[in-house]
This record gives sequence, C-alpha cells and structure tokens, in this order.
Amino acid sequence: MFSRLPMYQRQGSTAFKKDLTNIKAFCEHLGNPHKSFHSVHVAGTNGKGSTSHIISSVLQTAGYKTGLYTSPHLKDFRERIRIDGKPVDQEWVVGFIEKHKIFLEQQGLSFFELTVGMAFEFFASQKVDIAVVEVGLGGRLDSTNILNPLISVITNIGLDHTQFLGETHEEIAFEKAGIIKANTPVVIGEHQENVLPVFEEIAQSLHAPLYVAEDLVKDPYQTDLTGSYQQKNCKTAVQALRLLPEQDFDITEAHIREGLLHVTLNTGLKGRWQLLRSQPKIICDTAHNKEGLEIVMNQLSKEKYEKLHVVLGVVNDKDLGTILSLFPQEATYYFCKPDIPRGLNAEELRNKSEGFNLMGNIYDSVSDAFNSAVQNASSDDFIYVGGSTFVVAEIDL
Repeated sequence: MFSRLPMYQRQGSTAFKKDLTNIKAFCEHLGNPHKSFHSVHVAGTNGKGSTSHIISSVLQTAGYKTGLYTSPHLKDFRERIRIDGKPVDQEWVVGFIEKHKIFLEQQGLSFFELTVGMAFEFFASQKVDIAVVEVGLGGRLDSTNILNPLISVITNIGLDHTQFLGETHEEIAFEKAGIIKANTPVVIGEHQENVLPVFEEIAQSLHAPLYVAEDLVKDPYQTDLTGSYQQKNCKTAVQALRLLPEQDFDITEAHIREGLLHVTLNTGLKGRWQLLRSQPKIICDTAHNKEGLEIVMNQLSKEKYEKLHVVLGVVNDKDLGTILSLFPQEATYYFCKPDIPRGLNAEELRNKSEGFNLMGNIYDSVSDAFNSAVQNASSDDFIYVGGSTFVVAEIDL
C-alpha cells in the first residue's frame, strides 16, 4: 500500500485527487458498504480528529458498537480504522488488499481512496451501530463525502492547505461546507463571524438545520484530554451527540460526562498535548497551522520551567512566516526534518527560524533532535515536541 499507491501525507499535491469518481467506483465494486451503517461526518481545519474521538468515546460508553475512521496515523496504519477503540486486524487488511488487488490497480486508486473504502467495508462487515468518520482534506471533494450521515460537523475554519482549498477563510469554508447534506443537521463548532454566513447560506439552501456549538453549549466539561483547545472540541462533540435521533440512539448526559472522561482509554487518541514524561516535563502536540499553534503556544506560555527546549520540524508546504512568529524566542531549538518526502530540510527550517530569533542546532533526524533535547534538559526544564504530525509520529509515544 505504502509503496504502490500515491499518498498525500507523504508526497503532497501529486497524490491529491479533487474528484469522487474513484471512491464511488470502489464502493460500487464493494457493494456500497457505506449505506449499511449510520454515521457522523466530521470536517474542519483544527480539532476534527479530537472531536471524532470524543464523539466515538461517548457512543462507546452508551453501549453502541462504534466505528472510527481518522487520518493520518501516528505509528501504525491500523490506527485509522477502529471499532470500539480496537484497530482493524492486520490479517483483515492483508486479506482485503489481496481480494481487491486487481481492481485497485486497474482503477488507479490513491492511498486515501483505498483506506476509505477499506474502512467502510470493515465497518459494514462488522455490523457497527454507527461510524464516526473524519474528513481527510477539505470536504466537498474528499473521498469520505459519499456518506449520508445523521449529523455533519464542521469544527472551525483556518488557513491551511490553501493550495487546494482556497486562499481565504470564505473559500475554505465553502469547500468544508460541501459535507452539509439535505435535511441533515449540521453542527458548526466555533462562531466565526467571517465564515458563518457561508455555512448559513448553504445550510438554508439544503434545508439543513444549523447549530453553532459555541453558542449553545455553555458549561465546561471535564475530560481526560489536557489540551486547553479540547474544551472547544468537547462542546462541538456534545452538540452533535445531542442531535442524534432518539429513536436510534439513547445518549444520556451521564454517558456524555463518562465518555469525555475516558477518551484516551476508549479510543486510543494520542499526540494532543500528550504528556510523555514529568521530569523534565515533555509534551508533544500535533498542531501544525496558525490557528492550532496559537492555542498551543498560549498554553505553553503558562507552563512553569527553568529552560524551554523545542524539538521542531515541519512539512514543506506550510506558510512558515505565520507559524514561526508564534514560537517563543526564549528557548533552545532542535531543528529536524520528519522522515517523509514532504518534510522540510532542517537547515532551511533553521535559516528561516533565525529570521524570527529562534536559535538552535540542526539534527539528522527527529530522534536525534529529541534525544539531544532530553540530554540537555534538567529535571526542571520543559521540552515541547511539535510543528508537524509527522514529527510527533517519530518519537516514542
């Protein structure tokens, strides 16, 4: 799969397909498995992965057999496809590829198209009660957008993947609003004045009831997810859960509170303000764009420590100016390149960073950078690892 199929996470634009023809043909070949289970469809610039895990955790707590499809994975491909938190069996994946190999090659599917079809087939074969499906990129033309979900969710809009989705918040909102379906409730996570009219217009044209979670869910919820940004995701998830049809799903407030307290345990979510060690305190986070990093850097600024060490790597299609300006200058930086073709050269990253007074050395790998930070840090120091999902993926979680 990794060697034969074009994969956006590794290659970038050459693997991206703005077309639903392939996934429709594949699902037709599979017997349209996505039509055999209920679903919740989750899009957004930031928080869609966490929100998907939170919704899944509550559904599991309520006793429903719950599929969860997310991307990318951190350590193991099977993380993308789970039922009740348990990853798909390796043998099932291998068998699926062998069974459909000829079609996959003849149709010229991308890596993502394959995994979406695989997830839908697995969920159908295991007879899940409901599946929570995270959009890969955008929404309107994402392979997951052949679903007819019970609820559509859009967490927020930020400037990310602008080469595919548009240069403005409004253009990106239009692409993500493509998951809104006729007569189907849609939950918007954050009240953003500049993009809410886009959602309202499309929802109204489709007679889709629209709910803004930030305006409706006021009380904070306790959760095992420690990132400050997770409160927004919790409120988005709660609003979506409250809209599930009562004739099919009995979700109580007790289920919601219990599910929010055990998201990591129930779903295996990793890499979101995750504590790796206490002395020195080591935190990793997959935030990788302006909107996500603003929140994470704000939380970092409230930490107490002697010295700050930052292990930093990025991919080559990010607007470095908007990202690097957010990082603290009073820190020692360990610049590295994530081990994917899209990874930005560490030397180039350091050169750009020096323009923002972020000083440090370059390292041959993420692990070299991380190990050097650990060796240099005292017990009262703080180590932050991030800049890219793929940097977090290369350390020991």
